[in-house]
Amino acid sequence: MKLKVEPLTPDAFAPFGEVISTATARDEYKINLGTTTRFHDISRVDAGDAGGAPIISIFRGTPRPMPIEIKMMERHPLGSQAFVPMACQKFLIVVADGTDIPQPENLRAFISDGSQGVTYGKNVWHHPLLVLEPNSDFLIVDRSGPGNNLNEIDLPGVDGTVITLDWPV
Repeated sequence: MKLKVEPLTPDAFAPFGEVISTATARDEYKINLGTTTRFHDISRVDAGDAGGAPIISIFRGTPRPMPIEIKMMERHPLGSQAFVPMACQKFLIVVADGTDIPQPENLRAFISDGSQGVTYGKNVWHHPLLVLEPNSDFLIVDRSGPGNNLNEIDLPGVDGTVITLDWPV
């Protein structure tokens, strides 16, 4: 099964979380004596369940072999997770509807144009980081604290065939 990769837009991604970009700011205004524009309230951090707190990390990803195979998914039941590319690099995003067990027919794939990040909503199934360039760094905002905030699941193939991305396009 080949999964079509579609452009990342706020409307298309809304069932899974929020797109992080200047275009998705809930407010915009000048600060610092007018020398800086603040794009305010772009995405919400949801990290407080079970005594959690938001943290900031950097993840460095490396590309996977082509064709990119989608063999597993993960979700974070106690908090959201945001990914922001630090060098404007494009990256791929694979998500599934918030069912107990993601099904191949419910997968969707997106590509960020490099100026966009994403916040996966709490409990949203997603594939781990899918980068297209070596040493791709991402600013990550997610949850630290007690409790199990990670579920992983292996995906079944379709008719015995591994799911791959219809990439490059």
